[in-house]
Amino acid sequence: MFSRFKEKFIGDRRFYRRVLLMVVPMILQNMVTNFVSMIDNIMVGQIGTAEMSGVSIVNQFVFVFNITLFGAVSGAGIFGAQFFGKGDSEGQKYTFRFRLLICAVVTAIALAVFGLFDKQLIRLFLSKDDDPQLIEMTLQSGLEYMKIMFIGFLPFGIGQAYSSVLSECGYTKIPMIASMSAVGINVVLDYCLIFGKFGFPEMGVCGAAVATVIAKFIETLVKVVWTHTHKEKNKYIIGLFKGFSIPSKLAGDIIKRGTPLLLNEFLWAAGMSVIAQFYSVRGIEAVAARNISSTITNLFGAIYIQLGVCISIIVGAKLGAGKLKEARELDNKLIFFSVTASMVVAVCALPLAEFFPMLYKTEEGIRSLAGYMIVIQALCMPLWSYTNACYFTLRSGGKTGLTFLFDFGFTWLLVIPLGAVLSYCTDLDIHILFAVLSLIEIVKVFIGYFMVRSDIWINNIIDDIMDENQA
Repeated sequence: MFSRFKEKFIGDRRFYRRVLLMVVPMILQNMVTNFVSMIDNIMVGQIGTAEMSGVSIVNQFVFVFNITLFGAVSGAGIFGAQFFGKGDSEGQKYTFRFRLLICAVVTAIALAVFGLFDKQLIRLFLSKDDDPQLIEMTLQSGLEYMKIMFIGFLPFGIGQAYSSVLSECGYTKIPMIASMSAVGINVVLDYCLIFGKFGFPEMGVCGAAVATVIAKFIETLVKVVWTHTHKEKNKYIIGLFKGFSIPSKLAGDIIKRGTPLLLNEFLWAAGMSVIAQFYSVRGIEAVAARNISSTITNLFGAIYIQLGVCISIIVGAKLGAGKLKEARELDNKLIFFSVTASMVVAVCALPLAEFFPMLYKTEEGIRSLAGYMIVIQALCMPLWSYTNACYFTLRSGGKTGLTFLFDFGFTWLLVIPLGAVLSYCTDLDIHILFAVLSLIEIVKVFIGYFMVRSDIWINNIIDDIMDENQA
């Protein structure tokens, strides 16, 4: 029995070497980014609860933008991974063009929406029961931070398109190097600009935003320069800007399969913000505590999130090469590896529940609540890892309609209605409210299991498209 289990779920040394070579740089890149965010968060937390809460609220909107961009490039990424598996650089070029265009559109829309409705959006996260002075301080801090963070949307949009195509080609070290090249500057500038050290002006939350934006420009510049100076490795870049045409059939199919992903990522991220708003009904303490807990769980969550991305790249490449059975076997092993890794990470995160909140200059009640939230989120990590792996498995085979139902349907048809009732129609304690809305992920685990087990996602989506284009 164990031998069958081992054969199905555990790979050999070659398998793990291949996976680790691809995913470790991706994880490090994500962890570096989250580490910088954590340092930024801790430094802002030294100023005060209002400032920390204002930045936390704005970062909810930045999160929606970032995830929406990820969804925007995901549709083209499905095709790009399969083109790469087939060795078709021309096809990759078309998908890269599409990614650049869609990132520009999403960035423009985000700037318009957040620019016009900044105050209204921040006020959604402020409880009327809190002290009026605290509310006003939080609002002003959020507005100051948001206006500067807008500038960083442009480099992030471009960088997302480049990161996507580099990762699908296996060049995961480049985005990692780009992140690391920016991290030191970000941390140093954070310290100098937030607190006014070494002759720099004391800018508070504005300093944190300036440091982040500068780091984003540096990170993107590294990725762009490397890609365009290594044309022998990135053949899709040759002639990229000589005209910007995309075969109509391919563009139509990317839009057809990509739109559900874009909408799904946007609605899922928006849904997470809505759920965060439910917690804010319990007061500014809940907002501050969740900000602290999310900072540390986001850092550790980079592992299972990037393992999911790795699934879509590796399995997608096998599907594109027509190796359908091998794709299924690899998927089983990758999902098991992802869940096992997340369990180890969860165990490592648990002890931090007591110590990490102490780094923040805030009230003891907020620290205690943050520690409790870290424990709950650590318990949820294996569940999130499994559902994340299921999502990327379905996506690798182009089943974007299913991924839409899987993510959007679960969040908006189950979690949000439940959260609305519990937060607005009951006096349920924030501890119970947070636990219920987090652990309900168990339901999604069962849904994901049956979707992946059906094997409906196992298919090659590029051969017919390119045959029709050539005809």
